Amino acid sequence: MFERYPTKKIFVGDVAVGGDAPISVQSMTFSKTEDVEATVEQIKRLHFSGCDIVRVAVPDMKAALALKEIKAQISMPLVADIHFNYKLALIASESVDCIRINPGNIGDKKRVAEVVKACQERNLPIRIGVNSGSLEAQFEDKYGQTAKGMVESALYNIKYLEDLGFEDMKVSLKASDVQRTVEAYRTLRPLIDYPFHLGVTEAGTLFHSTIKSSIGLGSLLLDGIGDTMRISITGELEKEIEVGKAILKDSGLVEEGLNIISCPTCGRLEADLVKAVAEVEARTKHIKTPLDVSVMGCVVNAIGEAKSADVAIAYGKGSGLIMRKGEVVARLEEKDLVDRFLEEVEKAAKEAEENG
Repeated sequence: MFERYPTKKIFVGDVAVGGDAPISVQSMTFSKTEDVEATVEQIKRLHFSGCDIVRVAVPDMKAALALKEIKAQISMPLVADIHFNYKLALIASESVDCIRINPGNIGDKKRVAEVVKACQERNLPIRIGVNSGSLEAQFEDKYGQTAKGMVESALYNIKYLEDLGFEDMKVSLKASDVQRTVEAYRTLRPLIDYPFHLGVTEAGTLFHSTIKSSIGLGSLLLDGIGDTMRISITGELEKEIEVGKAILKDSGLVEEGLNIISCPTCGRLEADLVKAVAEVEARTKHIKTPLDVSVMGCVVNAIGEAKSADVAIAYGKGSGLIMRKGEVVARLEEKDLVDRFLEEVEKAAKEAEENG
C-alpha cells in the first residue's frame, strides 16, 4: 500500500483535512446563494449523497448576508468562495467554517491581511485557491499560465500568510487540463506540508470530467498526494460525489461497498449481461461492506475470476453457476441466477460484518 505525503491537519468545521484524516469529498452549490431555501435544499441533497464539505459562491453582498441563515439550517461544514471583493470575506467569516480566496484576484495584499486577521480571530482555515487562468500579473507575465507559474503563486501567497502568523491553510492548484494540474501538485508537494485540495477545474460534462478527474486525481492519489477533493462537473450535484467516491474506492484508498467485476461484451456472451449487471448495481447500492463480486457472461473467464471473488455468477447457455470463493453453491436456470446471487451477496456481507 502506498503512503500519503505527511501533511499538517486542519479542521473545516468538524471535518479533519490532512494528517491521518480520511480524504474528504467536496462539492459546490449552483443556486444563487441569496436564495436561502434553494441553497439549503441543494446542501441537503449533497449531505445525503455522502458529501463531506460544501462550498457556496459569495459574489455579492446579498450572498454574504445570506450565509448566517444558511449555516443555521445545515449540519455540513460550509466554505465561502470569495473572488475580487475582500469585504465579502470579512462578512462571510462571521458565519462559515472556511474561507476560500484566490489571491490572484483579491488584489492588494493589505486586503488579504484583513481576511487573515478575521480568520485568525475565529479560528477559521483559509484555502489558497490558485487557478491557472487567474494568476497574479507578476507570475503570469514571467511564466505564463503554466504549472510553474501556479506553484510560484502558491509559494508567494503561503509565505505571505505565514509572515502574518497564519498557518491554518490548505492549498489548491487547478487548471482545466490534466497535465498542468498534475505537474503543479507534484512540484509543490515536497516543498510544503499544508494539506492539498485536489481538482481539475472547469472539467466539463459528466463524461469529460469523469475522464479528466480520474486520470488527474487518480494519478495524484496513487502518488500519495491529496487530502480533500472536488470533481468539477457541469451537471447534477450528486454526480460529483458519486464520481469522487468511486475514484477513492478504485484507487484503493477507501474500502467500502462492492467491487463489481464484469466481463466486456463479446460474442461469447450466453446471457443479457448488461441487464444483469445493471440489476446487481441497483440492488446492492445499500451494501457498504467491501466485497469482490463477479458477474461473468461465459465460462472462459468466469471460473478464474470466481476463485478470487467473494460471490460470483458464471452464465452458461440458459443456465449458470453461483459460486462463493470459487466453490459452486448452486446451478440454476438463467432466470433465477440474479436473485440467488443477491441472496449470497447479502449473506456474505452479513458474515463479513459479524467477523469484523
